[in-house]
Amino acid sequence: MGSSWSQDESSQLSEKPGETLSQTLDINTKAKETIQAKQLPHNYAAIMKDADSPINESSIEKLNDQLYAGVLLNGNRKKFWMEKKFNNCFMIFARNLSITWAEDSRYWHWLKIKETSDVFVDVAELINVCWLEVHGKFETAKLSPGIMYKVAFVVMMKDPPYGWGVPVNLKLALPDGNTQEHKENLREKPKGQWIEIPVGQFQTSAENIGEIEFSLFEYEGGDWKSGLVVKGVIIQPKN
Repeated sequence: MGSSWSQDESSQLSEKPGETLSQTLDINTKAKETIQAKQLPHNYAAIMKDADSPINESSIEKLNDQLYAGVLLNGNRKKFWMEKKFNNCFMIFARNLSITWAEDSRYWHWLKIKETSDVFVDVAELINVCWLEVHGKFETAKLSPGIMYKVAFVVMMKDPPYGWGVPVNLKLALPDGNTQEHKENLREKPKGQWIEIPVGQFQTSAENIGEIEFSLFEYEGGDWKSGLVVKGVIIQPKN
């Protein structure tokens, strides 16, 4: 006679609001995790395993603040930071470069400069060489995909320098086999300040996964050179 609610139906209905709330919370949590994952830099875990100091992951905001400021890696030999578009940037300091005769104090001298308020990094000051050769490598898998990157040596010309009558050679070798080469006249560069000497540029892609190699060299002119300080190599988005 007439319709009535069964105990089973009542039980099922009483569970639905809780189920809906639980499902909504699950969806919101997953959405938040997705948003946070998108805000993390490319290959974040692989990069941070080399961090020299603890990373604050208590919130995405605190993490991003630290990543924007920069994180030193591999015993102050590299630095990683994230630019405002969440793209990866790197500095490879001089200690992580191959510099011919760098450990011979007759030719090169290692100095410490302040990188942050409490951290110092090593830079290489050229004392006197006629064979200038600086090389480095970097794995492109740590760079953000689909981005046009530029590579540059970060150096300072002391005043007065000498022996720079012949331009130096800059070379960038890409994983796909392509190379870029050009010359720069360091004698004409500003003195007493850090400047970037461009090496080349490339787009990160599936074809360019692997190591890039960058070089600054001059040994054909025969002139003895002095007055160059090498801080490292910077790799960052072009725009």
